[in-house]
Amino acid sequence: MFWRLLWKLLRGSGGRLAVAILALVSCAMLVSALLNLEFDIERKLTQEFRTLGANLLISPRNAQITGSSPAEVMSASEVSSAIQKVKDPGLVAAVPFLYVVGSVQNTAVVIAGTNLEELPKLEPAWRMEGEWKPSLAQQTGGLVGRNVAQQLKLAVGSSLNLTYLKKTTQLKVAGIIDAGGAEDNQVFVELPEAQDLAGLPGEISFAQLSVSGTTAAISHYAARLASALPAYVVKPIRQITEAEGDLLGRIRLLIVSMIVLISVLTALCVLGTMAALAMDRRQDVGLMKALGGSIGRIVTLFMAEVGVLGAVGGFVGAILGLELSRWMGQRVFGQAISSRWEIFPLTILLMVVVALAGALPLRLLGKVKPAIIFREH
Repeated sequence: MFWRLLWKLLRGSGGRLAVAILALVSCAMLVSALLNLEFDIERKLTQEFRTLGANLLISPRNAQITGSSPAEVMSASEVSSAIQKVKDPGLVAAVPFLYVVGSVQNTAVVIAGTNLEELPKLEPAWRMEGEWKPSLAQQTGGLVGRNVAQQLKLAVGSSLNLTYLKKTTQLKVAGIIDAGGAEDNQVFVELPEAQDLAGLPGEISFAQLSVSGTTAAISHYAARLASALPAYVVKPIRQITEAEGDLLGRIRLLIVSMIVLISVLTALCVLGTMAALAMDRRQDVGLMKALGGSIGRIVTLFMAEVGVLGAVGGFVGAILGLELSRWMGQRVFGQAISSRWEIFPLTILLMVVVALAGALPLRLLGKVKPAIIFREH
């Protein structure tokens, strides 16, 4: 009998309930999209920040270049061994660098010895004209910065002589880098070439690492590396890691605030609909009470009706919200947000709570007196 009455109530008030369920579906769609974004935002934001380059630095205690040579250097094998020992799934790239100040055509330039093949992983935002990795026919190939290429009128395939102290090596330009920073004034060669030119075999100036993860995870990894390399300094690049953590916190606060605001507005919409519905059902309630129906039973019937509306609205809205979150991810991050199916029960539960919160006027039906209702009619 209870379920038959519930079905008749749902069918008999289709016009007014349509407004409530439309509000609930809209709310559920936005809430599920925002929740899905919240669960995936850390991974997406981390991926975006990796385009900014390295976020972890390993350097000597007093790393600097004085005159034409580095004041202190590190053992490349020691650093590489520590990185391999302290493994982390978030490690994207670990690139060593050896910097010396040499000259090209009597023009002073910074020569950076590094692993050219790993540079695109460390600096994916750099633009390249030519090739990152010199071909086998270009064993002495390297990369030059945009400003160096313009100043010396170099193009891909051009040759130049790099001079450091009394040593000279010939280099063929495999590519021209446009980094938008100090790198545009540098010449990049393979690490062994720079070590041979500088007379520092097996030595590097520092190493830059790109590590995915939260600020806390990156700091934890840095601490583990510091324990494995007590002679060197291992520290996160604060400008990047702190900005990432701060932006993530702000976005999450914005998402939570929007969910709360949307839920409150939906509850108010349901409240107005249910207040009008309560006035329409005063006669039905009076008849139920005259036939012996208890107040608790009557209120439970109407609350069950609202709960069904919330569950249906939450389910439909959750499906639409997943599609909305995919679209949002495509527009903001260039790739769809991964669907999280735990959003379904969470959204449905939230919509049931919102619907019940907006159905408070129906509790007033318990105070209806049958004698007064029948006297009015």
